[in-house]
Amino acid sequence: MSRIALLVFFFTASFVFSQEKNSKNFFVDANCFYGTILRHNKDISHLVKAHPDGFIVGFNRKTYGTERWHQEYNYPDWGFSFVHQNAHYEVLGDNYGLYGHFNFYFLKRNLFFRIGQGIAYNTNPFDLETNFKNNAYGSQFLSSTYLMLNYNKQNLFKNFGIQAGIALVHYSNGNFKAPNSSTNAFTINVGVQYSVSNETSEYIFDSLPKKISEPIKYNFVLRGGLNESDYLNLGQHPFFVVSAFADKRLSYKSTLQLGADFFYLPFLKKEIEYLSIAFPSAGVEGDEDFKRVGVFAGHELRINDLAVVTQVGYYVYYPYDFEGRTYFRAGLKYYATDKLFGVITLKSHGAKVEGVEFGVGIRI
Repeated sequence: MSRIALLVFFFTASFVFSQEKNSKNFFVDANCFYGTILRHNKDISHLVKAHPDGFIVGFNRKTYGTERWHQEYNYPDWGFSFVHQNAHYEVLGDNYGLYGHFNFYFLKRNLFFRIGQGIAYNTNPFDLETNFKNNAYGSQFLSSTYLMLNYNKQNLFKNFGIQAGIALVHYSNGNFKAPNSSTNAFTINVGVQYSVSNETSEYIFDSLPKKISEPIKYNFVLRGGLNESDYLNLGQHPFFVVSAFADKRLSYKSTLQLGADFFYLPFLKKEIEYLSIAFPSAGVEGDEDFKRVGVFAGHELRINDLAVVTQVGYYVYYPYDFEGRTYFRAGLKYYATDKLFGVITLKSHGAKVEGVEFGVGIRI
């Protein structure tokens, strides 16, 4: 259901975007790319057989400073994009993705960095009988992120411009269903831009308000999701995470965090039971606790009502050894009000993803 909700969101947002009255603030770009799949994990070495290629089409809305975040981030673009990647290896199949993205500009707006997050569809996921080699994608629907760094020249010839650079395209199902070794494609791209109108708006250079000063706030978050052990056929299981942390907002953009997590992870319980029976020499007794407690420090980068969250944690209660005691969390937070927020985060141990967490929280 979460995937359906996200798709509905993207389609609805695309429709609203297409209805913008100020068409002069709207442009499209199209890029072809060619690259290689990185061996970020030895488990996917057998999948690095060919060079993927594809295209990225973006629909972009310019900003001019009507809101504070426009000025704080040097007047970025926001928009939606579609990515097709052909791995040129039938085991991996093709990927088709729909994303929301931001473009952030540097060097007098000649260089931009794009970050896109969305949902992708894979045409040939893992199947124990028909496609057992594809341990990268355990399901048809995947979470996907792409990063693009491009040099661009807009409106070189009438409404047309050019751009070129590099991009990294990531696909993973967040361990929602095993296997999930994932892929990262490093690519070179070249493309064109088209502005809908020759007219341009003037940038607003209002003097920004003084720095934001807030007292320490206290946050409580309930997260949950589904994941599965890397050992096949142990089934998908719901998990829950309860988090409590304090934060201090240092500026309009930055907030620091310090807190603790309690993890309730039934997939580990199933794995512990399996290993104790199937591999008695592994040293697993079968009665190890599947719950965990960690402490973490984090940072929040605010972009209007959205925020990019990054955290690093350490398990202080760690009865069963699974992927090491250090964990990482990254994702997006949306503030519905000053106190209530929703959050989607990816929890991992290095390059190994444990699960996608969907949560709600309160900040008081």
